[in-house]
Amino acid sequence: MKKILVMPFLSISTGHHQVAEALMDHIHGVMPSVQCKKVDILRYSYGRMESAVSQIYIKWIHSFPNFYNWIYRMSVYQPTRQPQRYRIYEWLFQYFVEKLVREEQPHMIICTHALPSYILNRLKTRRIISVPVINVYTDFFINNLWGCGNIDYHFVPNKDLKQSLVQKGVPEERIFVTGIPIHPKITENQEKSVFSSQMTVLISGGSLGAGVIPSLVRQIGKKGNIHYKVLCGKNKHLHEYLINLKHPRITPLPYITSREEMDELYNQIDGIITKPGGVTVSECLYKRIPIFVYHALPGQEKINLQSLNQQGLIVQADHWKHEANMEEQLGSILSSREQCDGLRRNADHYYDTITNRNISLLLQSICQLH
Repeated sequence: MKKILVMPFLSISTGHHQVAEALMDHIHGVMPSVQCKKVDILRYSYGRMESAVSQIYIKWIHSFPNFYNWIYRMSVYQPTRQPQRYRIYEWLFQYFVEKLVREEQPHMIICTHALPSYILNRLKTRRIISVPVINVYTDFFINNLWGCGNIDYHFVPNKDLKQSLVQKGVPEERIFVTGIPIHPKITENQEKSVFSSQMTVLISGGSLGAGVIPSLVRQIGKKGNIHYKVLCGKNKHLHEYLINLKHPRITPLPYITSREEMDELYNQIDGIITKPGGVTVSECLYKRIPIFVYHALPGQEKINLQSLNQQGLIVQADHWKHEANMEEQLGSILSSREQCDGLRRNADHYYDTITNRNISLLLQSICQLH
């Protein structure tokens, strides 16, 4: 029986974990006998410390966003000619990654986070391990921490990132333009033939209900033709706050684990107000749902936002902080066939660049090679 290790990082439910779980379900759909095991190397290495590190990480982002953004850009996003060394990560994790691979004896490893990819690349460079490794990128850019030279396959979001890897010396035949992988139970939407005067918009703050949702919903008046469903994630305080608010145009929703339920929710909405996380944006692009970005966390999301703006894939709606006209902007765009068609055309163009759409069969063919 073949075994595949899938390696995100941290146990908080981020895009790295969502993509990891989506890939495992893709694999089981075509190769049910393959054993998939998801391992967070921080928890594997340091046990209970992982929970504390996750909480510190979240508090850092929200308490010192500018500092985090500066650190992120300086450490992993500055242009470099030569691969960088991150010796502190090697010191902290290299022994444990080597131990994990020795214990599990996987036939293949899939990385959905840069840190395990970096360590595995170092181990392969030193010929300590030879197991095939796939990088699956979960943002609309590639940071410098990702392992590169000795990684066997790369699943990239778009053709521009494929070209950037080619320029770094990665053989073109090892790079597949897959988009950011989404779960196989997320289905395509049919184009709406009739535009209704009554609309439904989903507000999403990420899996942790993070961001500035309370400030956002306070700007929603009692009357209007848009009803809002607010996805609160695991933020129970936010969910209770919205229930107690008893706003006639707001329906709070708890954390949704079922991908079928999430797909059905997507089918009910006319637009989404969200942060520029790779997975949520990719799911909405796939379903051709107009995307309004109201806030971006520092680091990855800020960079995602730049890329998505450049491609015309989202509408930046963060000026609600200074001007109380968010609903006017939403209503104007969602009721305009011309503007909705423009967003749809840009999404169509994005998907036209994805040459390896069937990730299940791609993973199957790679697995059969090894």
